[in-house]
Amino acid sequence: MFSSIVIAGVGGQGTLLASKILSEAAQKRGLFVRTSETIGMAQRGGSVSSHLRIGSQEVSPVIPLHHADILIGFELAEAARQINRLKPDASAVVNVDCIVPTNVALRQGEYHCDEYLSVIKKNIVNGFYINATPMAIAAGDARTLNIVLLGFSVGAGILPFNEEEIRSAMEHCIRPKLLEINKEAFLMGAEAGRKQH
Repeated sequence: MFSSIVIAGVGGQGTLLASKILSEAAQKRGLFVRTSETIGMAQRGGSVSSHLRIGSQEVSPVIPLHHADILIGFELAEAARQINRLKPDASAVVNVDCIVPTNVALRQGEYHCDEYLSVIKKNIVNGFYINATPMAIAAGDARTLNIVLLGFSVGAGILPFNEEEIRSAMEHCIRPKLLEINKEAFLMGAEAGRKQH
């Protein structure tokens, strides 16, 4: 199995933890994994993307243009930025909840939620769109958005891992006191994804 996955979001959304969980799932299966992260200047709100190359030692950790198999977009503008990384037949799960950047809130820029979503839908044939924030809140904490999206991606059949593999990886990567709430978020996301599959 060889797979290239891009995770795109902003600081504070848990993109790096999601990447770590997928890496752990791959390693538990005995697969070779390379990862690369790009982190924006701001800890919260800055651009964050993770690249995972699973199953080959012969490739760079950075996914070249038009080589990614899967995109998990935590935020619309960041997901749109990664479209040129995707193969023509790539699959994507995109959170449609808009996060207005600080500069836009301060009237120093513009954010076009509908345009970003339109561009994504126009360029991704096998796309799934979810408003993950309400599910994360229903699970008990908005910060579980990343786990909701992982759950949805597994349930929809986008990721090359099953639910048990991701749950096992979560147990290794998430602190015990936060595990139950994250398991609930994962379950909610997976159930929603299965309905779309």
